[in-house]
Amino acid sequence: MTMQRVLSGMRPSGKLHLGNLVGALENWRKLQEDYECFFFAADWHALTTEYNGTEIIKESIREMFLDWLSVGLSPEKSVLFIQSQIKEHAELHLLLSMITPLPWLERVPSYKEQQQELANRDLSTYGFLGYPLLQTADIIIYKADKVPVGIDQVPHVELSREIARRFNFFYRPVFPLPEPMLTEVPKLLGIDGRKMSKSYNNAVYISDPPLEIRQKVGQMFTDPNRIKRHDPGNPDICNVFAFHRVYSSATTLERVNSECRKGTIGCVEDKKNLAETLVDYLGPINERRAYYLRNLDLVEQIMAEGCQRARRVASETMEEVRAAMKIS
Repeated sequence: MTMQRVLSGMRPSGKLHLGNLVGALENWRKLQEDYECFFFAADWHALTTEYNGTEIIKESIREMFLDWLSVGLSPEKSVLFIQSQIKEHAELHLLLSMITPLPWLERVPSYKEQQQELANRDLSTYGFLGYPLLQTADIIIYKADKVPVGIDQVPHVELSREIARRFNFFYRPVFPLPEPMLTEVPKLLGIDGRKMSKSYNNAVYISDPPLEIRQKVGQMFTDPNRIKRHDPGNPDICNVFAFHRVYSSATTLERVNSECRKGTIGCVEDKKNLAETLVDYLGPINERRAYYLRNLDLVEQIMAEGCQRARRVASETMEEVRAAMKIS
């Protein structure tokens, strides 16, 4: 039996943080054991909002690949590549734009949501409106069976299915209809209680050294109603406990939950314990990152070979597309 194909991408925005690790990368690492996986740096997607700050994208791609390799994504098990190096993505995007009704793009929920979130940027561009269509090209050019997403991204995969179905109807069946692969993502907030983000300067990065991890965890917000050391706390509203849920053992989780509610463990002590748990967890990851930093030529080779493998698949698909449309 041939393995089903999975595709996912990530915008290059610099070093990755623990939210990226628990939200995507750990899942990707598991998927590559059971699926034929294609993972890419979505640098053209980064241009939809960073079109006036493009100088950060190239360096961000390298940082992202270093993080990918350090957490265990394997060039032997997955195709790791850069979107912009596969020009066939742009060609398919153009051809799909000829058959995609404008209202389909305007009704994508994230279109208006991000316009509101990024109100300080001018997003009245076709690139921003059309990025779900570029996502469609990214997915179907590799004939992906599954697309791992959170619940908020399901509409994007549904749009990809509709566009693939429309192409197959107008011409001939070329594309399988991709299915969303829902992943449960534990919610990790930044050290200030807001969404973990580089722009908020509140992230714990995968590549942070132990001293920095300890300093950041020491600044984390805890239960705001717990004023004194021996006050009973509520772990359910404590961000530190949310990290324990992800990274601590079941025994530790049970103990912290009980001691916090009784007021027998203070927030400072608890944060010190969490910091050491994170240091231990990230230790092997940082060791692998240090190895790749000493061997950047190897990283460049992995990137180049991944692009070659992706280009072969994309090129074959585009030959089918041109033939189906009678424009070859």
